[in-house]
Amino acid sequence: MGKIRDLVIGPDGDVRYAVLDFSGFLGIGDKYFAVPWDVLQRAKNGKKLALDMTKRDLKKAPGFDKEHWPDFSDWHQEVVIYEFYEVPMGVPMF
Repeated sequence: MGKIRDLVIGPDGDVRYAVLDFSGFLGIGDKYFAVPWDVLQRAKNGKKLALDMTKRDLKKAPGFDKEHWPDFSDWHQEVVIYEFYEVPMGVPMF
């Protein structure tokens, strides 16, 4: 339903977020979504990643304009993302 457009890597070299694009899906094609890597699950075939969310939840997800990326070093931005996806927040990136 969407594509990974980029990855956000922390200073320790770990993937922190997958930046997802759901172009044309649910009318949210003008935004990207930073999804914590820990939320994504490998699909049964092992070739794709899955995000266990309803369409309604996805519409509420914090996103950002494709042309204006957030400052991922902003700790408050991370808090918003991690709280939405209900995953424990790791060590701040920077």
